[in-house]
Amino acid sequence: MTNLARVARTKNDKLFDFFNYGILTIILLIVLYPLYLIIISSISDPLAVTAGKVVFWPKGFTLKGYEILLENKDVWRGYRNSLLYVVLSVAIGVSLTISAGYALSRKELVGRNFFMFAIVFTMFFSGGLIPSYLLIQQLHMMNTIWAVVIPSAVSAYNLIVTRTFFQTSIPDELLEAAKIDGCSTTRFFFSIVLPLSMPIIAVMALFTAVGEWNSYFPALIYLQDQALYPLQLILRSILVASRDAAQVTDGAIDPDVIAEQQQYKELIKYSLIIVSSIPVLILYPFLQRYFVKGVMIGSIKG
Repeated sequence: MTNLARVARTKNDKLFDFFNYGILTIILLIVLYPLYLIIISSISDPLAVTAGKVVFWPKGFTLKGYEILLENKDVWRGYRNSLLYVVLSVAIGVSLTISAGYALSRKELVGRNFFMFAIVFTMFFSGGLIPSYLLIQQLHMMNTIWAVVIPSAVSAYNLIVTRTFFQTSIPDELLEAAKIDGCSTTRFFFSIVLPLSMPIIAVMALFTAVGEWNSYFPALIYLQDQALYPLQLILRSILVASRDAAQVTDGAIDPDVIAEQQQYKELIKYSLIIVSSIPVLILYPFLQRYFVKGVMIGSIKG
């Protein structure tokens, strides 16, 4: 009787696993299909894409959209600027976030609850765009790389996650033991805390890098020099230009030219998405565990 129950349970487990894998596979296909559609649309004949013939396989293979983008020197300059902004944002943002998060996690910090309340308050209420613009202007950071990097250097959410990590991972007894051995607070932070904090440092660096890479609004507001534009703003400018462009012949709009430009506009649109997403798509499979770890760290304790 026991053996029969064991066999029945095993069959039920296999059936359960079969349905689980089936449902997960369907969800995976639903999530991946939009990205796959964008990829095949970017290398297909724009007429076939517009006609809805590109569904599962590319039709009329072409790389014209990528050729148009990669021949544009502004795109390469945008890549360089975005990489510079990412490096500066990670260096400044992670340094400030880790230092402030550790300080706010220590019970001996006088007024830490007030500081934490003020930081959380900014997540719900802010001064708005006009005060921010006037502040950047008065600090003489307009049309400089610092107008893009400094305002977003510290995120309240990242700071809360970092403080939570230190509260749950660095016990007070460790600091007390270090002080008994004659270790100062500064040396304790650099010699003991930082080596033990590599997981949260990696998480914050990743969050900051992805956020800065996808950012375009601060550059749109604070930058006037196109030589400083990040990649996202360059791609936006190309997309807007391709949408608005129209060639006028003998005082009238040539319908053939408009049709051709409309085709290229669709092709460029899909190519833009792939070009701007390539770095994240390449890095994400290798860094996925840090995203998960960051979410778990923030969910342990408020």
